[in-house]
Amino acid sequence: MKLQGMRIGFGFTGSYCTIPEVIPEVKRLKDEGADLFPIFSSAVFETDTRFGKAEDLQKTIYQITGREPWQSLVEVEPIGPKRLLDIMVVAPCTGTTLGRLALGISDTPVTLACKAHLRNNRPVVVAISTNDGLGANLSNLAAMLNRQNIYFVPFGQDDPLRKPKSLVAKMTLLQEAIIKALKGEQIQPVLIENIKGKE
Repeated sequence: MKLQGMRIGFGFTGSYCTIPEVIPEVKRLKDEGADLFPIFSSAVFETDTRFGKAEDLQKTIYQITGREPWQSLVEVEPIGPKRLLDIMVVAPCTGTTLGRLALGISDTPVTLACKAHLRNNRPVVVAISTNDGLGANLSNLAAMLNRQNIYFVPFGQDDPLRKPKSLVAKMTLLQEAIIKALKGEQIQPVLIENIKGKE
């Protein structure tokens, strides 16, 4: 198994329409032997949307990982001092979370988990999903692309005609991105064609 024994923190943030694409990738990581530690932003933990109920997502993640999601600052703070993780993933990573990470703001469970993990010079993998990746968040994206120990799942425009500023990671490349990041490498190419309905 490719990820046997790897301790992976998995942060979910509120790109609700993308979460269904992430769930199969969480299963793949588990099937490859990863030890998964789910972490929910407050928005994901508390909010029911047209894409699903928060409680149902919590149950699904528990069934896959065998762990209740961490959803408080107190729960994630020990990640740093106790060196709990080998790698941290944020998928999906919203524009808001991307902005917080770029500016060093750690006031949510997911961003504090990243900060705590990064203090140990260990990798963080980001899978963006934001409607303003080529707009207000472009400067944050640029800053993160140039940041040490930050690695991206390849991403592209998911709907260039109707949402020209929207960027979404290709979630099926998450596992490969993690394996590369554990070696200190960025999966290439970073920029890909990612139009809905195309593989």
